[in-house]
Amino acid sequence: MGNLLSIRFALERVGLKTNIVPSPAGLKGADAIVMPGVGNFSAIVRTLKLFRSEILELTRNGVPLLGLCLGMQLFFPGSEEGAGNGLSLFQGKVSRLPNSVKTPHMGWNTLHVVKENELLRGVEEGSWVYFVHSYYPIPLDKDLTVTETTYGVTFASAIARGNVYGTQFHPEKSGETGSAILKNFVEIVKR
Repeated sequence: MGNLLSIRFALERVGLKTNIVPSPAGLKGADAIVMPGVGNFSAIVRTLKLFRSEILELTRNGVPLLGLCLGMQLFFPGSEEGAGNGLSLFQGKVSRLPNSVKTPHMGWNTLHVVKENELLRGVEEGSWVYFVHSYYPIPLDKDLTVTETTYGVTFASAIARGNVYGTQFHPEKSGETGSAILKNFVEIVKR
């Protein structure tokens, strides 16, 4: 995926040792999984097929999973962007932003905190984060949503349940707020 190096450097800056794994065998013994996201849903699900069973097994065993942008969209069964099956960790769908706004949604926007979550410790209401996307998740279970953002429509900009966390925005490009979120993820991994 397109932003592997930027998220790798951001995670290393906050104290996480990272490996980019070219094959499912590279996930063995992982303390956490981060699924970055720049690209097309259909193209990514072809690669995801190779990693699907390992990701699902590790997640079932409590390994923290963080999905960023398209990485989070892959938590759902499918997307309007194209054919293919996501991980189906959560029920819902991924829809295109309305035609009434410019797409992609590229730039800074604010977070409305819907409920507290350990991933957002220290992140204040109205914090600014950086987005680059044309699609957004619509979780069937609204209790998954921890932050919302409005851009033509109000959408879930961060979700969480158990050891699975996702952000529609890019924390690696979101300054101090993004750094705080990644530091919180490091603390989750260390538990």
